[in-house]
Amino acid sequence: MLRIHELFLFTLRKIYIPILNLFDISLKLSGFPIKEAQLALQKIQNKNETEFKAYINERKQAIVDYHLKHTPYYKQLVNNVDLTNWNSIPIMTKKDLQQPLGDRLSKDYSPKNVYINKTSGSSGNPFIFAKDKFCHALTWALIKDRFGWYKLDFNSSKQARFYGIPLDKKSYYKERFKDALSKRYRFSVFDLSDTAFNECLVKFKASKFDYINGYTSSIVQFAKYLQKENIQLKQVCPTLKACIVTSEMLFEDDKKLMELQFGIPVINEYGASELDIIAFQNTKNEWQVTSETLWVEILDENNQILPYGEEGRIVITSFYNKAHPFIRYDIGDIGILSKESTFKKPILEKLTGRTNDIAILPSGKKASGLTFYYITKSIIETDGNVKEFIIEQSRKEVFNIKYVSSEVLSSEKKNQILKEMERYLEGGLQVNFEQLDKLERSKSGKLKQFSSLIKETK
Repeated sequence: MLRIHELFLFTLRKIYIPILNLFDISLKLSGFPIKEAQLALQKIQNKNETEFKAYINERKQAIVDYHLKHTPYYKQLVNNVDLTNWNSIPIMTKKDLQQPLGDRLSKDYSPKNVYINKTSGSSGNPFIFAKDKFCHALTWALIKDRFGWYKLDFNSSKQARFYGIPLDKKSYYKERFKDALSKRYRFSVFDLSDTAFNECLVKFKASKFDYINGYTSSIVQFAKYLQKENIQLKQVCPTLKACIVTSEMLFEDDKKLMELQFGIPVINEYGASELDIIAFQNTKNEWQVTSETLWVEILDENNQILPYGEEGRIVITSFYNKAHPFIRYDIGDIGILSKESTFKKPILEKLTGRTNDIAILPSGKKASGLTFYYITKSIIETDGNVKEFIIEQSRKEVFNIKYVSSEVLSSEKKNQILKEMERYLEGGLQVNFEQLDKLERSKSGKLKQFSSLIKETK
């Protein structure tokens, strides 16, 4: 028997879908000018390379000037600044934003006339943020544009969604309502058992999904289940066109596994809720940076801009958010912009992890936390028994590997890991192994592959 909210949605779709684009209409009814945003985006994209360079410089100047005039919080943060020297503009960090939202908004906006959300906290510094309604509409226009590269339409393409969901009733049904309006069905990422994945498979058989979207680690586990059962998803659900993964690191061998077991291209998305899509894999397999609404810089430890091809901190300026400044904002990630990048088409060559995912070794040497993950992954996943694992650093010399597996990890593999760590890093490291039934995820359902529980002392 249908519940009232389900009956309402069923009736709504039956009546309106033939004549309205429900997703666009829902944005418009919420006050987000999606048509105006799509026209603005198209106008930006029509610029040639020379025009685009001038556009970038104009937008950088305009957003700084706006917030200096209209946002007391930002004016106080930057103090005296030379507007003719972009490098003199201070770097914003997440810690700068951990104060009441009302104190950070520009004079023209209040919590009543902006879009408000909060970051996931995966960086260790969660905060509430705001976007003005045109800026948020532009975010959606951009998402629709990128999905359109793969002939996916938010108004008509059906999505299989692997995301977390709030468990309190009000928030739960609110998300389900949004899912129904957006033509998507949400699968739980909190239960990754074979039983749960079998139920997923049943739903795929019965539904005409156009694409999969969600957290990388959960979708990888679904692919491993299909591999074990010798099933290709495209044969079960022939309408599938693509799989878009986000929020967590995508490793090349996992991507190959998913493409094999799903029978569709796997697309890598890199974004931040407080900004936009930062980079999206295009049809040429390039990780194309969003140049229309963002300015992405790579900086060294001294806040100096690095040339294309060199690794450093990712710092981003949002061109259109007048409600809240994100200007030279250190997002907390480390990456490289390709030497092939241009003003109009920057390419993210590599995303190597978060700045707080750095391991400090007994010798004082530092290493990306993902180094440990790469070393371990190549060894313990080869036999198919280990479903997933995480690594935690509890002391400088101690690393704890927690894993989900049908069998206890063999002594041979444990010794292999120790040898590889010594070869790639240094000797004297202690590694503890703990077999678990399942791994703890964040409230949102994300899985953090590496985390350090120690702090660097000066």
